[in-house]
Amino acid sequence: MLTRVLSARRRGALCRRSDVVEAWTALTVAVLLCLAAPLAGVLTTRWAYGDARAAADEQRAERHRVRAEVVERPSRARPASGSGGRNAVRAAVRWEAPDEGTRTTVARVPAHVRPGDTVHVWLDSGGREVLPPVDDASVWQYGVGMGTLAGGGTAAVLLLAHRAVRRVALRRRLEEWDRAWARTGPRWTHRGV
Repeated sequence: MLTRVLSARRRGALCRRSDVVEAWTALTVAVLLCLAAPLAGVLTTRWAYGDARAAADEQRAERHRVRAEVVERPSRARPASGSGGRNAVRAAVRWEAPDEGTRTTVARVPAHVRPGDTVHVWLDSGGREVLPPVDDASVWQYGVGMGTLAGGGTAAVLLLAHRAVRRVALRRRLEEWDRAWARTGPRWTHRGV
């Protein structure tokens, strides 16, 4: 159907090469928008998900969770930096390490705990407090977010390229019409005779 339209446009007296280029460009952009943008999004999602999954697995291997007892009352003056929750503060906690005996450190704890309460603390292999490993929902969110950005970016590049081609085609079409009018205009208006 599109071939018939394009061939009919080529036969018209006012049809210029720029019209044909513009029509084919529109068709190409439409096909690429339907194929390339989703493909870029899916491939980027798979790559980003795999990368985030590997990082999450590495974090799970390096970090472990222990039950610790709060030793001191959390100070409201020491808010936890980088805390996952809004109501987290820092306080001294104590736990039993299998080979090292009793250990103590300052860790993020909920603001409402009191000395003697039990909390869960994430530690690295050196016994330092760290954030919990990334959960599955965050891994999926990262993958889908990166895929959406890649698909949208691909679509934006295609649309900007199409707009640039249309501008050039319009400029050429107007120049061709001006040249054609310069040849036929004097015959119609009887000027310059």
